[in-house]
Amino acid sequence: MEEKIKRLEEARAKIVAGGGPKRVEAQHQKGKKTARERIEALMDPGSFVEVDAFVEHRAVELGMDEVDAPGEGVVVGYGLVDGRQVAVFAQDFTVIGGSLGEMHAAKICKVMDLAVKVGIPLVGINDSGGARIQEGVDALSGYGDIFYRNTLASGVIPQISVIMGPCAGGAVYSPALTDFVLMTDKSSNMFITGPQVIKAVTGEDVSAEDLGGSHVHCEKSGVAHLRFENEDATLAAIRRLLSFLPQNNLEDAPLAAVSEPPVDPAALADIIPDQPNKPYDVRRIIEGLVDSGDFMEVMADYAKNIVIGYARLGGRSVGVIANQPAVMAGVLDINASDKASRFIRTCDAFNVPLLTLSDTAGYLPGVGQEHGGVIRHGAKLLYAYSEATVPKLTVIVRKAYGGAYIAMCSKHLGADQVFAWPSAEIAVMGPDGAANIIFKKEIEEAADPAAARKEKIEEYKRSFANPYKAAARGYVDDVIEPAATRSRLLAALALLAGKRETRPSRKHGNFPV
Repeated sequence: MEEKIKRLEEARAKIVAGGGPKRVEAQHQKGKKTARERIEALMDPGSFVEVDAFVEHRAVELGMDEVDAPGEGVVVGYGLVDGRQVAVFAQDFTVIGGSLGEMHAAKICKVMDLAVKVGIPLVGINDSGGARIQEGVDALSGYGDIFYRNTLASGVIPQISVIMGPCAGGAVYSPALTDFVLMTDKSSNMFITGPQVIKAVTGEDVSAEDLGGSHVHCEKSGVAHLRFENEDATLAAIRRLLSFLPQNNLEDAPLAAVSEPPVDPAALADIIPDQPNKPYDVRRIIEGLVDSGDFMEVMADYAKNIVIGYARLGGRSVGVIANQPAVMAGVLDINASDKASRFIRTCDAFNVPLLTLSDTAGYLPGVGQEHGGVIRHGAKLLYAYSEATVPKLTVIVRKAYGGAYIAMCSKHLGADQVFAWPSAEIAVMGPDGAANIIFKKEIEEAADPAAARKEKIEEYKRSFANPYKAAARGYVDDVIEPAATRSRLLAALALLAGKRETRPSRKHGNFPV
């Protein structure tokens, strides 16, 4: 037995060594950890349990019969993150460049199946040169098996993809199918076709960083949700993100200790400018309402005219969606609609209540928006809010005009509680435009058109640009002082903790993608 145990230890040591000291050192010189180091940094100390460590490839063509690939280029297993079970796989770039072959994919599929079976989140750390060309269609089959499982697991368990190196070709579609994509600056990139292919086909000369680096996907494409300066910060963010999420779709997110915001509630009223067209940062309001002022913003650099992210109210996780008046006056457009809609559906899938802060003058006008399909994209927001059955709370802090009033989780889309601040303006359109249309003839025929226009604008404001007409119809549950907002939200969340909704039986709805 002693001899057999020694043989086991030697075999395991070879697997743990990955591609060997030289390749591990090359990884470190790039500022990158190895697959095992990443898992150890993510998991609670000593909690990781590896699965399928001894799996080997069975390819023999194109010289593969002479290639040794310890661990088959990927480390899979499970462990604890803040005491909660999490499944994980991490591609090992030191072994054949982390390339994906038949058995590499089989290891990933096994841990995905395990995560769904027991109902725990899955974290996938991607660092791979792509499909293992020597394995041909078997490698492609492996990708397909992973994509299929990503889809079946969607809305069942949280899936988090972490890009910590190259992720190219078909490999990019697995992260795209998951709930969150995190990237590390400078060392990670994602693209369907690389710089060399693009150069050959289109003649465009572009670097891997400029084609698919973290800044591209967090600012321009919207593919990635979060980016960080280094791997340690990225791994810490995964732990923080998981703290806001439940283990699966049948559970609630864990409760945290209740802590008051660092902002005096009375100071909230001072955030809204007296001038209706003056911008302000809506994140100041969010931080003044949520526990400890702690707000984890998601997709912060994409579609900045809307803000989304996670926070806690009374210890409960909530997903926050807020128009951002500091950017484009907080109007809705194609990208903002896409950004918010996906976030709303993620929260709804995992039983995270929604808090919406509304301050928008409407949808962004323009030929580009119309031709780009703002109708179709804007419909996603309506669909996402209407479909959501989690508790839905809305606070109208200032402007809520036209279709955008409806779209930002109004009563008409199933909001459970809608509050308005005295500064709220709920109307079909802004006072200036409305006066020009309604009183056009009277203004033109007046002895002093400018004075008449000003008078009619004030008349419209008194009649419609306030929250009281909507409150009179029951579309707003209460007009409240800003200082009372947190207490009202806490009471509403407590009331709605047992909310249940029954929807018509169907296979699935037809989301306007």
